Amino acid sequence: MKNSISLFSYYRFTHIILMLVVLALIPLSSQAEKHEFDMTIEDTRIVLVGNRDFHTFAYNGQVPAPLLHVKEGDEVTVNLTNMTTLPHTIHWHGMLQRGTWQSDGVPHSTQHAVEPGETYTYKFKAEPSGTMWYHCHVNVNEHVTMRGMWGPLIVEPKDPLPIEKKVTKDYILMLSDWASSWANKPGEGGIPGDVFDYYTINAKSFPETQPIRVKKGDVIRLRLVGSGDLVHSIHTHGHISQIVFKDGFPLPNPIKADTVLVGPGERYDVIIEMDNPGLWMIHDHVDTHTTNGNKVDGGIMTTIEYEEVGLDHDFYVWKNKKFVPDFYYEESMKKGFGMHNSTVFKGELIED
Repeated sequence: MKNSISLFSYYRFTHIILMLVVLALIPLSSQAEKHEFDMTIEDTRIVLVGNRDFHTFAYNGQVPAPLLHVKEGDEVTVNLTNMTTLPHTIHWHGMLQRGTWQSDGVPHSTQHAVEPGETYTYKFKAEPSGTMWYHCHVNVNEHVTMRGMWGPLIVEPKDPLPIEKKVTKDYILMLSDWASSWANKPGEGGIPGDVFDYYTINAKSFPETQPIRVKKGDVIRLRLVGSGDLVHSIHTHGHISQIVFKDGFPLPNPIKADTVLVGPGERYDVIIEMDNPGLWMIHDHVDTHTTNGNKVDGGIMTTIEYEEVGLDHDFYVWKNKKFVPDFYYEESMKKGFGMHNSTVFKGELIED
C-alpha cells in the first residue's frame, strides 16, 4: 500500500514538474495581457499645412489619435471622457467584439452616445490581429472625415508570417481629406456637395509631411489606413510593393504592385525591400489629391530617403528640412505594448 501511494505521489510530482516546464517554454509574448487606458476627447486646433488650420475633436488632444498597440487575445479596457460640447463614441474598427457587442461604439445600436462631461468604459478582447483603427461613430461624415477623430490600433498576431519577421521598420500612414469651408465651424459640414481641397498623411500635407528614412537592406512595412471619405491611389517609385494584408487579414498570395488603391475604412499592409538607393517619391496618383487648396505640389506626398545617397542635392525640397521622428509612429511602434501618445500630433487646446 505504501509503495502504491509512493508511486502515485511520484507520478503526480513528475506531472506537475512537466506542466511547469511546458508553461515556462511558452513565450511571454504569446500570453494574453490586460490593458486599461484613460482617454479624453478635447476641442483642439491643428494645422494641416502653412496657415490652414482646422477645429478638431481630438482623442487625448492629438490628431491622429494615440497609437494603441496590443497583442492578439489581450483584454483591453478604455475609459473615455468627453470634454467637448458635442456627443461622441469610439468604434473599434475591425474588432469582432465577441460577447462584448455593447463596446462596438455605435450610437442608437450598441450604446447611448457619450455626452459632454460623461465617461464611458469600453471592454473587449483584441481579435483578430492586424492593422486596425478606431474612430468616432457619431456623425461620422463630419467627426471622422474632417474633425480628426481617428487613430491606429495595431494588434500583433500570435503567429506572425515569415515575411513579417523580415520587417526592420514599421510605418503607419493614415490618409484623409478635408473641406476647408467648414474648418472652423464645429458641428457643421460633412454633407453631400462638400468640396475637399486638402489631403493629408497623418493630418499633414506636403511639404509638411516627413520623409521615410531608410538604408539599403531595410525591409519596410507601410500600414495604409483609409481614414477619410475618398479613395487614394498610393504609388511608390523605384520599388516593387508586396501587398500582404487586407483589413488585417493575410492574403493567400501577396500581390506585387507599385500602386495601391485604399478606400474609406480599408487597410493595406505593404512590405517593400529597400534595394534601390536614391530619393524616391511616394504620392497619391489621384492628381487632385496632391494639392493644397488651389496650389499644386502638396497633399498626399512624401519621400523615401536612402542614407547612402545623402540629402545634399540642390533640387531636393527637403535638403534642409528639420526631421521630426515618429511622424509615422515608427518610434512608438518600437516601445512595446500599450497606449502611446505623441507630441508630434498634439493640437492646440481650444478654451471655452
